[in-house]
Amino acid sequence: MSFRDLRNFTEMMRSLGYPRLISMENFRTPNFSLVAEILIWLVKRYEPQMEIPTDVDTEQDRVFFIKAVAQFMATKAHIKLNTKRLYQADGYAVKEMLKITALLYNAMKTKGMDSGDKAEEESNKFKFDLGSKIADLKSARQLASEITSKGATLYDLLGKEVDLREVRTAAIARPLEINETEKALRAAVKEALEHVQKTKDTLNNVASDEANLEAKIEKKKLELERNQKRLQTLQSVRPAFMDEYEKIEEDLQKQYETFVDKFRNLCYLEQQLEDYHRVEQERFEETENTLRLMQNKLREEEKRLMKSGGKEDESDMEIQEDEGSDSDMEDRRPTRPRLTRDLAIPGRAGARILGTMHGGDSDEDDSEDSEIDVDDDDEDDGEDDEELKDAVDDLDSVDIPPSKPSRAPPRGSRKPEPQEESDNDF
Repeated sequence: MSFRDLRNFTEMMRSLGYPRLISMENFRTPNFSLVAEILIWLVKRYEPQMEIPTDVDTEQDRVFFIKAVAQFMATKAHIKLNTKRLYQADGYAVKEMLKITALLYNAMKTKGMDSGDKAEEESNKFKFDLGSKIADLKSARQLASEITSKGATLYDLLGKEVDLREVRTAAIARPLEINETEKALRAAVKEALEHVQKTKDTLNNVASDEANLEAKIEKKKLELERNQKRLQTLQSVRPAFMDEYEKIEEDLQKQYETFVDKFRNLCYLEQQLEDYHRVEQERFEETENTLRLMQNKLREEEKRLMKSGGKEDESDMEIQEDEGSDSDMEDRRPTRPRLTRDLAIPGRAGARILGTMHGGDSDEDDSEDSEIDVDDDDEDDGEDDEELKDAVDDLDSVDIPPSKPSRAPPRGSRKPEPQEESDNDF
């Protein structure tokens, strides 16, 4: 469909007096109702007494309507319409309707021109308007070209007539042989008889086949009736196990409900257990993080104390070196042996000496109780000095290995564990 065809169609319909305005957008999509209305109006315009079915609701009605319009235009106006394009009801249908519209438009235009020509002839008999004859000039040129082509074809055929005349005359003048003609006729009759016999045999077979089919149909009908009766009997009779089946079905329904409840409870408990494990895991991870932070803090504190302890050890070593000259004489003096076992002190009945007889510095780890005991015993030092000297003289006869001089432990090092009853010497 071209834009020019659609424009010409709308202008021609407006000129012919179609009561409805036709837009160029009406045929963008299939619009069968509008096409049917236009076709009915064109047919009535061409032949007012023509009766065309106007029902186009169903597919069969549309096909019948298109066929009726095409047949009418072919017989009355000698216009061949493409029914398939008309049924599409889109732009291609406009081309087909344009044929009818152009015929009516030309007729109306010719009639108007005739009336106008008469008026002009009456007023101006000697005037000749060439513009009004352009359409006739085109049709005259087309007819002239067709006459030329038809004349050339006729001339060629007449040129072959000389040879064809001789062949035709020879065929007509040739005498017919009776034997050959009779033989051909007999062969044709025989073939026709064979064909008739085959047709009769086919008819007979059709009759027998029809009888066989009727017998089979009757047999199937009887079987169908018997099966229907049996079905009705089975539907009316209640099975013996139906009561037990219904009871078991009810029990099964109850068991299923119980199962659903237990399954729901189990799912709920599993969810609670998962939540509990998740909370425990989070708590455990939080505790681990706390412990890890505490360990890191303790390591940092220990490193800091070790650094500060190292500095204090260096200062203690310097102090000991300064006091080394003063303590040389004390280190040269023999150390007093330790008392490794319980000894009886002469002059004191039942008195025992426990602990060591070391004469060095006292341990820093002595408890407060031992310091208090030593302070209490300082009052009796004067009386016990003589007894201790006598005990030491008695111990000189016992072979006791000399003990190494004790040194004060460096700061920051681990303190030695105190011996049992080391503070209860006296």
